[in-house]
Amino acid sequence: MGERKGVIPPRPGRPPQRPDPRKLARRRVLALVILLLLLGGLGWLAVAAIGRGNDAAVGPTTSSSTLLYRTVTKTTATGTVETVIAMPKPFRVVFPEGFTRAEMADRVAAVAKIAQRKRHVRAHLSRRTYLAATRKPRVPPCLHGRVRTIEGFLFPATYEFFRQTTSSQLASEQLDAFCQNWEKLDLGYAHTKNLTPYDVLIIASMVEKETLSPDERQLVAAVIYNRLHARMPLGIDATLRYGLNIPPTESIHESQLASDSPYNTRKHLGLPPTPIANPGLASMQAAAHPAHVNYLYFVRKPDKKHHFFTASFKAFQAYAAAHGYGGP
Repeated sequence: MGERKGVIPPRPGRPPQRPDPRKLARRRVLALVILLLLLGGLGWLAVAAIGRGNDAAVGPTTSSSTLLYRTVTKTTATGTVETVIAMPKPFRVVFPEGFTRAEMADRVAAVAKIAQRKRHVRAHLSRRTYLAATRKPRVPPCLHGRVRTIEGFLFPATYEFFRQTTSSQLASEQLDAFCQNWEKLDLGYAHTKNLTPYDVLIIASMVEKETLSPDERQLVAAVIYNRLHARMPLGIDATLRYGLNIPPTESIHESQLASDSPYNTRKHLGLPPTPIANPGLASMQAAAHPAHVNYLYFVRKPDKKHHFFTASFKAFQAYAAAHGYGGP
């Protein structure tokens, strides 16, 4: 049979091996990334190369001192595309549960200093800009009404930010996180006690500041509910410390106990006018669902972590005297 015209006949022997398209793609990507970095290309860089495969996937993330590298594999109509993304490595700021707005501003300043010292990045975030961004009262969309301050709505969590992130953006993220957690609450029980959603938030902030042991949150909340029902002063010193800006390392003086501050819950009936901290979800849940006990008093135990709870004023006095504490 004669050879067909226009068709190259096969060569004898083992056919030559074709290069692996995936390896070839990775080599091209690596070369391009190195070239872009040498040219000073920082920020978001995307380089695509054609490879093989059927499934879309996100590859592992690796990091250097200033950039993160991530491989993304995506299937398209014409094949599979591999993308290597180089992006700035984010910073992190951690706001513990119970931090006040002022303490959060101090934490922002500390993290900004670390970013400048260790990574030579001057972040837009600062103590001054954070205080300015959180100075005016802002009510999240999940809670209606008028408030005096943003305190209580700045949800405590770990947040990532970049050099260009502003304090206003960070505060907005905290408000969004607040709503995501607040919407998990069932406020039905509090409503039966004639407490508003904002009242529950105020109680949650007191629970957060008064408890170090998670299993006591609902008990402290119960004491607050019971005292409100009995029209007794709450007598929680954490509110006075907040109102008069008394550091936790300092003792409260007699003159301060006699203060007319609206945050002096030894002197004034009812709740303080605003939250005294930014509570986490666990304290919010305790404030919405206190324990069903008749306790009216609690005093810290010698371990400085747990409390002695009782419904008896006589038992409270005896315990306080035995451990060197003052009156209620």
